[in-house]
Amino acid sequence: MEPLSSNPKSTQHLQRQLATLKVVSRLLSHELHVQASSKTVTLSREGVFELQTCIDLFIEDASRRLTPAGQNVLATDPPLVGSRN
Repeated sequence: MEPLSSNPKSTQHLQRQLATLKVVSRLLSHELHVQASSKTVTLSREGVFELQTCIDLFIEDASRRLTPAGQNVLATDPPLVGSRN
């Protein structure tokens, strides 16, 4: 396995993935901070939607990386990220 510093493309990809995870972490941290006095946490629909969007983007990016370049993804696979209503 080659070091990340010698492959800038891998480094950029890793930075994008980490940025997505940081957003998820900050959204969860915000909800925990806002509801600090409660033992249970209630998420707003918008908060859940934002978390789901970040996770879906991460999954799509990781799935793209796992699919060999010559293979096409099946047309029947639904997109993971939905549109805002």
